Amino acid sequence: MNPKGTSREILIVILASIVLALAYAFKDTQILWKAALSFFIILSINILVKKAIGYHYETNVRTKFWTWQQFGFRKDFKFKKPIPMLWLPLIITLFTKGYFLWLGILEFDFEAKTERVSKRHGLYRFTQVTEWHMAVIAVFALMANLIVAIISYIAGFELISKLSIYFIAWSVIPIGRLDGARIFYGSRGLWIISFITAMIMLIWGFII
Repeated sequence: MNPKGTSREILIVILASIVLALAYAFKDTQILWKAALSFFIILSINILVKKAIGYHYETNVRTKFWTWQQFGFRKDFKFKKPIPMLWLPLIITLFTKGYFLWLGILEFDFEAKTERVSKRHGLYRFTQVTEWHMAVIAVFALMANLIVAIISYIAGFELISKLSIYFIAWSVIPIGRLDGARIFYGSRGLWIISFITAMIMLIWGFII
């Protein structure tokens, strides 16, 4: 494990949590610290599960701020250089005066570990990490957030539950390099299931 890389990812999660909390608490600053803590928990669990599933596939999963390069469903529809999107949640909140919330802020990348690359036979005779692997990693992370939403609601932490649901809903949108795009390009069927589940949870989130 790279200590510098781990420290950097922790800082990314903290900054992302603050940005999302500022966007969410625009109309009620009294819940700012609660929102920041909630987002920190949500993002941390999402990332830890991605790393765990990535470890199962013998890959190193790295978290970074979302950049937008793909602007269409065809893979060749891309900007020449990725555009950093850290500012988007705050800009959208300011322009809509807090009536519209954007939670897409992080993406993940990966690289095959040495032991994966060195395997040439049997199950690992194909050492490349495929789009299917990326989809599975993203789906398991969103499933973890779904479990967090349900447990938090039962335990009485309604803010964490509601923000987890919102995060899941935004994460399945298939744009850029968000989790939704990873799932969409990895498996259309898996994305449809994830999208339907997210919409059902979103409806429930508006009710609770």
